[in-house]
Amino acid sequence: MTSTAIRGVDVSSEASTPSVPLAARTRGLRKVYRQAVAVDQVDLDVPEGAVLGMLGPNGSGKTTTIRMLLGLVRPTAGEVELLGHRMPDGAGHALPDVGALVEGPGFHPFLSGRDNLFRMAAAEPRLSSAGISGAVEAALERVGLSGAAHRRYKGYSLGMKQRLGLASALLVPRRMVVLDEPTNGLDPAGTREIRKIIGELHADGVTVLVSSHLLAEVEATCTHVAVLHEGSVVAQGELAELLESGSPALLVSTPDSAEAVEALREQRITSKLTPEGVRVDLTATTPPDVFAILVRADVRLYEATRARTGLEDLFARLTEHEPSTVDGTEGAS
Repeated sequence: MTSTAIRGVDVSSEASTPSVPLAARTRGLRKVYRQAVAVDQVDLDVPEGAVLGMLGPNGSGKTTTIRMLLGLVRPTAGEVELLGHRMPDGAGHALPDVGALVEGPGFHPFLSGRDNLFRMAAAEPRLSSAGISGAVEAALERVGLSGAAHRRYKGYSLGMKQRLGLASALLVPRRMVVLDEPTNGLDPAGTREIRKIIGELHADGVTVLVSSHLLAEVEATCTHVAVLHEGSVVAQGELAELLESGSPALLVSTPDSAEAVEALREQRITSKLTPEGVRVDLTATTPPDVFAILVRADVRLYEATRARTGLEDLFARLTEHEPSTVDGTEGAS
């Protein structure tokens, strides 16, 4: 693993020789549509058993990368491996072990949710005829659609359509699950259920690749992150390591916040008030020096912890100078 400075952020790049087995990898991946470059030189590593969140502004190449990973689109250049098979030629060997929900589910509008799943289950190469009914009912129950399974698909809300798409991806046990905006259209309760399902898949050792614009959801569910910008990967690695990669800072909890900031600024140490406490920039100082300054100023201290860069802040640093709809509320791939 190498350490790479990108736009002022020290991040870990796992595109070097990996220390863990990979469920998927790309090297030099490129896709050009006429004169438009959608993906350019993407080196992506998806470790086995990880929950990797793929983030990026609109047009950054997330969905195109996923489609090439699954063999749905042939790359203009570069290599793709999925579960040890070269894609797209190895799709017949890899895809039975992969469940995917990409660019929204597509079902027959006049069939019920249950009947749509029966059609999907009949095409599963590793599901016997005798096991179809049980697999369909289990998948419906898992995504919370059992009570609406008899209704026609055309009457489903956007959130219900997303749930049915997820159910189709989970009809049989998978080694890898790929979800493109899985919480799109879901209410908070539905979002929590999806988060729970992702957690269960992770606990079972399933590799999960999630493309999302909801930074809070990625931070809550993912173990790894890959950030795409203008068709390239600008950072990837373990989420915890990336969140520690920003400017070093100390978060001080004190009832004398204003006095603490004043004392530190008198010593030319950058600090500011935040909802969590006083955030002290450690670029030009150390925690012991900060404590000494505050004690001399009679500032009362509750505790002090190393502050982490939030995912939103990290994302902004990596994709700065480019407008983005990626935030904590809404957006698109």
